[in-house]
Amino acid sequence: MNRYSVLAAGLTMLVASDARAQTSCPGGVPSSQAQASQNTQQQASDLFQYIAPEIGTDIAGGSPTLGQTSTLGGLGHFSVGVRGTAVNGSLPKVDKFPTCYTGRYSATLPTGSQVLPGAALDAAIGIFGGLPLALTNVGAVDVLLSATYLPEVDDNNVRVTLPDGSMHIGYGARIGLLSESIVVPGVSLSFMRRDLPTVDVSANSGVADSLFVTGLKVKTTAWRIEASKSLIMFGLFGGVGRDRYESSVATVRASVGAPVVGRASSTLVPSPSQSIDRTNVFVGVKLNLLLFKIAAEVGQASGGDVTTFNTFSGSAAAASRTYGSLGIRFGI
Repeated sequence: MNRYSVLAAGLTMLVASDARAQTSCPGGVPSSQAQASQNTQQQASDLFQYIAPEIGTDIAGGSPTLGQTSTLGGLGHFSVGVRGTAVNGSLPKVDKFPTCYTGRYSATLPTGSQVLPGAALDAAIGIFGGLPLALTNVGAVDVLLSATYLPEVDDNNVRVTLPDGSMHIGYGARIGLLSESIVVPGVSLSFMRRDLPTVDVSANSGVADSLFVTGLKVKTTAWRIEASKSLIMFGLFGGVGRDRYESSVATVRASVGAPVVGRASSTLVPSPSQSIDRTNVFVGVKLNLLLFKIAAEVGQASGGDVTTFNTFSGSAAAASRTYGSLGIRFGI
C-alpha cells in the first residue's frame, strides 16, 4: 500500500500559478494562444522529468521484502510485511517559477529539500525448498507479491483521480543461491516489478491558469543480490542491484490567461516520458522475534541521465537519492 498523493500534487502544484515570481522573460506580448502557453507546458514537462526518478526510488526501495532476504524454505512457508519508506529528495519551488507568455524561456528553476514518504505491503510465498548441499540448500524459490495503493484526492485546487482503480499488484520471484543456516549466510537473487496506479491530475490557481495531466504512469523493475545473517535475536543484511524506472504521461494540457490573446489552451506534443537505469545499494538490521521481525534499512539509488530544457538549482534531476525504510513482518 503506497501513498503518493504528495508526488501527484507535487507534479501539478500549479505550474501555471499567477503567484509565480516575475523574473526576466523575453519582452513583448504573445502573438498567438499557442505561444502564450508554451513556457508553462515546458515547465510542466521539466517538472515531470525532475520528479520521476524520486517517485521510482520511493516505489522500488531496497530489499523487496524488508527483513526477509533469505528464501523461506519451500511450500508451507510464507511471510507478510508492511513498511514505511522515506526518500531524501527535493521538489521544485513551483510558486517561484517565472511567468512568460512569449514562448519557451530557459531559466534556472529553484528547488528545495523535501522528504518524500511512502508505505508498502508485500508478501513472499515459499514454492521450492531447494536442493541440499552440505550445510545449506541451493536453488530454493519464493514468489513475491506487493500491493501499491493510491487514494483519490480533491483538495486545495488539485484533483487526483485513478481511472484504472486505486490499487496495483506487483510481482516477482526470489532464487536462493544459499539458504541461511546456523553457519551459512543466506544469499539470494530476486526480481521485482512494482508500478504506480495510473493517475489523472487537474489543478488550477483559482485565478486564471490550469494544468491537466492524464495517464501518468510510473513502472519500476528491480534486480537484487542480497545477503543476510541472523545472530540469535539480531540480524544483518545488505544488497546491491539495478533499477529501471519507466515513467510516462498520456497528455499534458495547459490553460493560461495571457495578455492580448486572452485565454490560451494547448496540449504538449510530444508527451513527456522517461526511462532511467540506476544502481541501488542498501544495508540493514533486523530484530528477530518469535513470529515477527522488525527491520530497518538505509540505501542509495544513483546513476542515469535526465535531460531538461530548464536547469534546476540545488540537486540535479539525476542526483543520487538516499532513502530509509522501517517495517515489520510476520512469517512461518
